[in-house]
Amino acid sequence: MSKIGEKIATRESYGRALAALGAEHDNLVVLDADLAAATKTGIFKKAFPERHIDCGIAEANMTAVAAGMSTCGLVPFVSTFAMFAAGRAFEQVRNSIGYPHLNVKIGATHAGISVGEDGASHQCNEDMALMRAIPGMVVINPADDVEAQAAVRAAYAYEGPVYLRFGRLAVPVFNDETTYRFELGKGIQLRNGADCTVFAAGLCVSETLAAAKLLAAKGIDAQVINIHTVKPLDEACVIAAAEKTGRIFTVEEHSVIGGLGAAVAETLAENCPTKLTRIGMNDVFGESGPARELLHKYALDAEGIAGRIARELGA
Repeated sequence: MSKIGEKIATRESYGRALAALGAEHDNLVVLDADLAAATKTGIFKKAFPERHIDCGIAEANMTAVAAGMSTCGLVPFVSTFAMFAAGRAFEQVRNSIGYPHLNVKIGATHAGISVGEDGASHQCNEDMALMRAIPGMVVINPADDVEAQAAVRAAYAYEGPVYLRFGRLAVPVFNDETTYRFELGKGIQLRNGADCTVFAAGLCVSETLAAAKLLAAKGIDAQVINIHTVKPLDEACVIAAAEKTGRIFTVEEHSVIGGLGAAVAETLAENCPTKLTRIGMNDVFGESGPARELLHKYALDAEGIAGRIARELGA
């Protein structure tokens, strides 16, 4: 039965994918920092308790433990909130995983302002910028349950460090699991359009698709492309879109500094200079509040995205 239309948090997808992969590969191990219930690694723990290690509230140590395990033929998935995985443990991720280019996967949940009531201290809007800066680190931000589960499988198959970004908020499934194919580093066109191209990542993809419908009512034909892999970026896709529509927008639940918008800007500047507008968190911290209300306040819901694009295009 198709999941299309269901609302599922990608952190839930992460837990399910780990359990499924664990049944197929006995070298897969999962480490968490006293957050198995929140990150959903508890699903894996229930199925394979001997391959689940709770390292306690010691994220830096957990990262170093995973690095060591990877040198013994195991494939560790380090799991915690994005704020702790990319923030607190940055030095260990950089020096113990990135520098030796070890085969460790980082499952970072509760990213962005949709963490909601946990507030600014836990709403990590800088993680992709931090991870993009580490040489050789792959950065993936899946958009729905189907894509998230496929991304976890792709991360396992990839030899090297991978940062996977998941959310707390349940988001609608729009991919058909019977036909969906995840290809690392490849953008996916979800909607054709001639007036502008909108690149989106994570939960902002479904919001951007809804925004495109609102824009169509205003006579704006927007092309929508899902960029699930922020690094390595699908540069050919970005350049082709710029040449086609001549007007680019990016949408992300992340700072406009260093994330998807920055990656697209760098590609355009070096290859095909094109007018670009980055939609995201504008050099501000988040705040405590219901997730949906925060997305609306910071114009990252369909209404806000459509309004910004329409204003920029003079509609």
